[in-house]
Amino acid sequence: GGQSCFDPDNTGYISTEKFRSLLQRHGSELDPHKLEVLLALADSNSEGRICYQDFVNLMSNKRSNSFRQAILQGNRRLCSKALLEETGLSLSQRLIRHVAYETLPREIDRKWYYDSYTCCPPPWFMITITIVEVAFFLYNGVVLDRFVLQVTHPLYLKNALLYHPQLRAQAWRYLTYIFMHAGIEHLGLNVVLQLLVGVPLEMVHGAARISFVYVAGVVAGSLAVSVADMTAPVVGSSGGVYALVSAHLANIVMNWSGMKCQFKLLRMAVALICMSFEFGRAVWLRFHPSAYPPCPHPSFMAHLGGVMVGITLGVIILRNYEQRLQDQTLWWIFLSIYLIFVVFAIFWNIFAYSLLDLKLPPPP
Repeated sequence: GGQSCFDPDNTGYISTEKFRSLLQRHGSELDPHKLEVLLALADSNSEGRICYQDFVNLMSNKRSNSFRQAILQGNRRLCSKALLEETGLSLSQRLIRHVAYETLPREIDRKWYYDSYTCCPPPWFMITITIVEVAFFLYNGVVLDRFVLQVTHPLYLKNALLYHPQLRAQAWRYLTYIFMHAGIEHLGLNVVLQLLVGVPLEMVHGAARISFVYVAGVVAGSLAVSVADMTAPVVGSSGGVYALVSAHLANIVMNWSGMKCQFKLLRMAVALICMSFEFGRAVWLRFHPSAYPPCPHPSFMAHLGGVMVGITLGVIILRNYEQRLQDQTLWWIFLSIYLIFVVFAIFWNIFAYSLLDLKLPPPP
């Protein structure tokens, strides 16, 4: 019913004059930033008409690609002052603005997010994962009576969660290995990154998209180990963490001038140095004489699996804030590569181990 009154000839477009009069009539009910975005849309369409679907998407908070292009190619009349210059904001409004500047490279997206974010639901996914990881770590620490380099305890592998090459048939281990960590130094960095990077990303992009990147990184991590480091177990949530963080860092680098967060170079350097140290520690641990021979210490390949997911699927998701992923060719390309890898790894796990006649370490 809505379309007929705005678009009597059923062309799929609304004339700009009609659109402007609508805006003037209903402008008071809209957020000021959203009104600004709509006016920019009205100005940018040289043909003097607006696609009805864009209008509907805009009102229902989902924006198509053509809509963003229209605004970016228009005369960029996002006229009023930047979000940073607004004064008299409450603490929660300042926090939301801060998160927008931390994660989104375009002013139009920042304003959009600032207006539409309601804090509901909260970033529950990253927070829950983090709490469960810490709880399991503390439990294991008490049981084994070791917190630093917990992984060197002779009984460390006697656990139903971690991934062990002999127990590949227990498929849940490809996921649950994230709740075991090598020690407080391993858990610490992962938790800090999950809270400092994961939580703001989830506030902006929502639990569905962020949990997808995280879980895809986790699965790619354990499958990468099972293909590339076949005799080793694996623990830790690094696959998921590295997927999110590498996607975020790549997104910042690709939109360097647009990112307005403070100290971005310094903070990026610190993040990369910490991750490199942690990766170096993981490599050292893997080749260090094992506490439970003949089984080696946990592998470091999960980190690399996570990074590969981050710089492909992760980047596409973070670049398309509030837009339909199914409109993106690259999304389908990366998704199919990922699914091909998963299918290949599953077949590899079923057949390659027996064909290669590997000497696997005995089950713990």
